[in-house]
Order: sequence, then structure tokens, then C-alpha cells
Amino acid sequence: MTTQTATSSEPTTLTDNPFALFAQWMADARASEPNDPEAMALSTVDAQGRPSTRMVLLKGYGPEGFTFYTNFESRKAGELLAHPEAALLFHWKSLRRQIRIEGPVGPVDAATADAYFASRPRVSQIGAWASDQSRPLDARETFEDRIREVEARFAGVNVPRPPHWSGFRLAPRAIEFWLDRAFRLHERRRYEEDGAGRWAAQMLYP
Repeated sequence: MTTQTATSSEPTTLTDNPFALFAQWMADARASEPNDPEAMALSTVDAQGRPSTRMVLLKGYGPEGFTFYTNFESRKAGELLAHPEAALLFHWKSLRRQIRIEGPVGPVDAATADAYFASRPRVSQIGAWASDQSRPLDARETFEDRIREVEARFAGVNVPRPPHWSGFRLAPRAIEFWLDRAFRLHERRRYEEDGAGRWAAQMLYP
């Protein structure tokens, strides 16, 4: 297979390194998307196999996987812990490109979660303590009261990471790149990992 390097002026899905291509497309998105180029749709399933999808933010990526953070008492975390397989979707409208990623999911280690939590704005750290994510809320005022309570509790000190808040990393088994082409004659290429770290590519009909 001939290796090509993706550039902003000559987009391509042809490469022998899907992670390098992902990094190039992410760089292009950061230069062109007006808001949150790291936003991705995360799909999980519940105990009955019913799917659920929501937007989360990518916070790290590489051959080891794609990382995001959440409240571990949330619906998505509960589904991931019970059924540790997921799918991610990036769609960059400004570039007319998308990437689909599938694979097993596992929690990040405590040191990684601590380091990321410490990098968050203090208001976001406070919110992680105040929010019972995905649980019923009787009124917005209740949440705001809890935020004030947490602010008072940690006044003058660093906010520690809550024990119920951490991250997940999806280890990719398959990565599919999609390029918009005229008249819906799009370009699709799927990369699959063989279990030993080697990636094979296959063009797909659009």
C-alpha cells in the first residue's frame, strides 16, 4: 500500500498509520471548527442492549486509546462499566469529514485522572462535586445551592478529585475515516487492528 501524508489542501484517507491521520485531521479541525473540535458522540448500550448516545469531549488520544472523563455514577459510566464496549464519532462540518472509532473501554489509572482533574477550571472542579450526574433534579436552584455549599467546603484550598469522578479510555479496534466527495461519491476507508498492533486498511463503498 502506498503511504500518503494528509494535508489540509489535499485531504486523504490513505495512510499506513491511522493515528497520524487522526492527529492531522484533528489539527485541521482545531483550525477550522468554530466550537469544540474535540467534541465526539459516545455510544453505549444498557443491560437490554438499548443504545444511548451523547456528546463528550476528547481529552487525550494516541495508539493507546482515546480518553474522556465523567462522573462514574452517571448513566454512561454505569453502562460502560457493565458493558465495556463503545463507539465514538467525530463529525467536523467545516471540513466535511467524520471519523468512527470502535473498541473496548476501561478506566484510566488514578494518577492520570488526578492530573487531568487538577488541570480543570476551579468552577468545573466544584461542579463535579455538586452534580449527581444523570439523576433527577427538582429545580435548578437546588443545584446552585449545592454549588455554593461545595464552594464553601473547599474555600481557600485546592479542590480534590471526587472519588466518583474519573476517566475512560477506548482502545481502538477499528477506525473508519470518511471524506465528503461531490455527488455523494464519498471516500471511506476502514482500519482494523489484528490483535498484535498491526493495522490493515480496506476501502468501503460510500
